[in-house]
Amino acid sequence: MRFRITFLIVTAFFVTMNVLLWRSEYGVRSHQGSPLPSELVLEKVLTSPDNSFLEIRHRGVKIGRAHWAATVGEAAATGKVMDDMPPEGMVKTLTGYTIDFDGTISLDDLSRLRFNCHLELNTNQNWQEFGIKVILKPFSWEVIANAESQSLKFLSDDGEKKSERTVTAADLRNPEKLAREIGGVTLPAALAALGVPLQLPNAATSGFGFKWEASNDRLKIGNNLVHVFRLEARLFERYKAVLFVSPVGELLRVELPDEIILTNDALLNL
Repeated sequence: MRFRITFLIVTAFFVTMNVLLWRSEYGVRSHQGSPLPSELVLEKVLTSPDNSFLEIRHRGVKIGRAHWAATVGEAAATGKVMDDMPPEGMVKTLTGYTIDFDGTISLDDLSRLRFNCHLELNTNQNWQEFGIKVILKPFSWEVIANAESQSLKFLSDDGEKKSERTVTAADLRNPEKLAREIGGVTLPAALAALGVPLQLPNAATSGFGFKWEASNDRLKIGNNLVHVFRLEARLFERYKAVLFVSPVGELLRVELPDEIILTNDALLNL
């Protein structure tokens, strides 16, 4: 009798543990992903030890490649930024984060577009400066946004002439007027034809930021479903970006509007 009772207890223990394990591994999918604090997931992305090498596809067709790298800024206790390894025992403090995202896109057999994005954040994960540069020789276009001044700087170069223009957040509250000043009467019509909104919602008129939402999710890798973190952000309540991140913060997959998909090389080789 004692043996049977012991056997039943051990069996019940293992059944219970297996049920709990199954729920932790697969149950989250049935609940559409349990929500998480976005700051925790972003912290993993910003401190990830691995860079991400990505393939870019548009509607299933490979069009280019990209590279994603996150860097942690550190300084000595005196406030001096350390470029080399500090002496043993020296206390370091976090000064912020940077993200660099660059790559190339093939437009046709002869032309290749290069892009580079640079983002700087403070220790509270609030952005300080953002820049994007696009090069299609001999042309180049660059946009630099600054959080402190709440301004946008536009730079362009056609190989013969360079131009520069700075606008404020107040100017951005009337995108149609701004587009008309930059590109004449034809630019607003062209943007409208592409579906770019020329009237911003109230939430977007207060600055340049947007809100992240994070949750648990699962991503199919090979024949297996693997636990990942999902980060989602919306721009103008219309354009959505979704990032799938590994538990250590590596970028695995990015889904952008118009069926643009970026996939980590590590997943393509499985």
